[in-house]
Amino acid sequence: MTYSVLINGQSEQSVPVTDRGLAYGHGLFETIALNQSTPVAWQAHLARLRTDAERLAISLSADIDQLLEQDLTELLRLQSVILDRSVLKITITRGCGGRGYSVDDSVSINRIVQLNPFPDYPDKPSEKGISLRLCATRLAIAPQLAGIKHLNRLEQVLARAEWQSSDFREGVVLDAEGFLAEGTMSNLFWCKNGTLYTPELDRCGVNGIVRQRIIAIAEEQGIKLSIGRYKPDCLVSADEVIVCNSVIGVWPVVSAVMHENNRLSWSIGSMTRKLQSMLAAEGIY
Repeated sequence: MTYSVLINGQSEQSVPVTDRGLAYGHGLFETIALNQSTPVAWQAHLARLRTDAERLAISLSADIDQLLEQDLTELLRLQSVILDRSVLKITITRGCGGRGYSVDDSVSINRIVQLNPFPDYPDKPSEKGISLRLCATRLAIAPQLAGIKHLNRLEQVLARAEWQSSDFREGVVLDAEGFLAEGTMSNLFWCKNGTLYTPELDRCGVNGIVRQRIIAIAEEQGIKLSIGRYKPDCLVSADEVIVCNSVIGVWPVVSAVMHENNRLSWSIGSMTRKLQSMLAAEGIY
């Protein structure tokens, strides 16, 4: 399966050089797992897209949900084979404009939807766990953008460029003040004495759909949950550590290099397996 792309509902492969997403990163995106032809957590992704677009001063049409559903239907029609799993990426940009930061209200958004093969994970990280490393790159504190999956991903690109070794599947990044924020492509949780912890994302980071779902599961199941600002040293005493996103689901973390020659290790415990099981029942795995 090769990837297929629709731009504003048409089969195209490129956007104009004047697109504000390209010029200024003025846009946002969603990455959605598909089981067979069914998008997982579809309504949650659409709700976040609408909310975050408004925060970025991007006005979506009232029929955006219908348009995206039509795009998905057409992309699936174009595929010769429907795979068990695939990945849908929705990108919304503020559209095309002239030179300069200001944009005319009459400029229409660009809607880019692409269908990709699901990544192959032969080493079974969801079962066996992964290793991660602490990144030197830090996330700027920008409350007005916090939580949004916007197109400005340079911090994540630079953080991911810090290692090439296959020994590490993910890197954890701190904010500018040295507090835990997230992974380069994921959100971070850890468990200690039955309490689930995750960083507060009101100053930086992406408020992922699976992160939101895990927080909701904790509330539904009566699991004690603490969301706050934590230094990386708090992971030393953790019982379990996980990373999550909409494509990987939940990956246990079994080891990490947080500083030079300082390797931590954790077991894959009951909290991890419980979350994996509950999310799998919703199609997230």
